[in-house]
Amino acid sequence: MIADGVCAEEVPRWVPGEVLLASDGLKWSGVKLRAYRYTPLDVEVPRLQDFVLVAYRRGPTAMARRFDGRWRRADLIPGDISLLTRAQWSHWHWDGAIDVIHVYLTASLMAQVCAELYDRPIVDVHLHDVLKIRDAVLFNGALAIAAEVAQAQFGGELYVDAVARQMCVHALRHYTSVSFRDVVPMGGLSRRQQQCLVEFIAANLAGSLTVERLATVAGVSGCFLLRHFKARFGSAPHAYVLACRLERARTLLTASDYDVATIASLCGFADQPHLTRAFKRAHGTTPAAYRRARRR
Repeated sequence: MIADGVCAEEVPRWVPGEVLLASDGLKWSGVKLRAYRYTPLDVEVPRLQDFVLVAYRRGPTAMARRFDGRWRRADLIPGDISLLTRAQWSHWHWDGAIDVIHVYLTASLMAQVCAELYDRPIVDVHLHDVLKIRDAVLFNGALAIAAEVAQAQFGGELYVDAVARQMCVHALRHYTSVSFRDVVPMGGLSRRQQQCLVEFIAANLAGSLTVERLATVAGVSGCFLLRHFKARFGSAPHAYVLACRLERARTLLTASDYDVATIASLCGFADQPHLTRAFKRAHGTTPAAYRRARRR
């Protein structure tokens, strides 16, 4: 496990402390949170899977950290932030009791946000070695995610995703080094990518077909897909997916005995009224009337 990096849940094996909050079990994508209460410690931390932001909520303490062979020292107080890149061993020593929030941002989320910002294929993202900064965006982001763990609210998954992405963008602007592939895609979507998208959309009409999912299938950023989709498909992604759903609905109305509500669900519409509105705009008639006319 250490060869690939330690996950958030395993950190207490090396850094023992009282767990105050944990996002374990929450269906979040790309981000985890754990809050700890620590006594004075001297610990070595193995390579981690994720980028880590440490927000200090209670202190103060003198902190020393060895990273990449060098020791750095600082006096940390509540409101301070430390940053630690992924896949890097580190040695920490502090002499005061502290409460901290760990925010873990996955490599895949950071790479996805980075690719969307730069619209270029990413080789690697490296978070700078920062022991002490005062950064309101990162600190308040950590507090916001911690509050969501403490008391989940409606739409929490979307909210946390938005906060985590904001933190990624901020970190990429101020605290990272990014390396890119030499070859930058210039010719739009290839025929192979087009075929992959056609097959994926056809197989997943009943589910969510967001720009992000389609971009992942094509292996490009969301921005790149939005710019080049129309050249291959003749319409924007939303319009193309809607046309495919309506075509599937027409087929099912003609060739099956499913009721209209079931057809709406099978074709990815929110409900029967949603299908009826879209169908009438496209064809000038309702699904039920279309079925009756086809079966005369």
